[in-house]
Amino acid sequence: MRASPRATRLFVVVLALLLVSCRSTTATPPQANAISPTPVQTPTAQPASDEEAIRQLILAESEAVVQQDIDRLAQLWVEKALVRDANHTPDDDSDDAVWRGLDAVLDRYMTIVFPGNPQFAAPEIIQIIIEGDVALVRSTTRIGQEVSPAGDRWEFERQRDGGWRIRSLIYNLEPIAP
Repeated sequence: MRASPRATRLFVVVLALLLVSCRSTTATPPQANAISPTPVQTPTAQPASDEEAIRQLILAESEAVVQQDIDRLAQLWVEKALVRDANHTPDDDSDDAVWRGLDAVLDRYMTIVFPGNPQFAAPEIIQIIIEGDVALVRSTTRIGQEVSPAGDRWEFERQRDGGWRIRSLIYNLEPIAP
């Protein structure tokens, strides 16, 4: 038995509609301005010189203080880190507060620095001296309303990978005027 031409056309139309409706839909590509759920972080620029690397480290430390980012701070310091509050008596170590080792330095941030909720921290680098794998920096630091003119002395050490980390910070070196 042979189907009529009309039945054949009807069959072809129904089959075509069926195929169109059953066709798999392909995902539309994301729009160019769509926001990714996980932002892509820009890699840190490779410093052109040791001096630039030291400046970046000091700025990173200041940013991490304001952001209260203890994990970032942990990445900036060496394991045998040292922080010393010279208590405005640079020639008398007997009244200094000292934090030795990375854990103690990080504890200082958590218990002394962060509770002050600093909204602004900016170093003004006065001098950088690089001798081999050690760099010494003298700076004025502004944290909120507190200014320590030439009152900070930083020490950095070069790592095996060629990068730098903070070895020590001595602050409040400026004597109080009588």
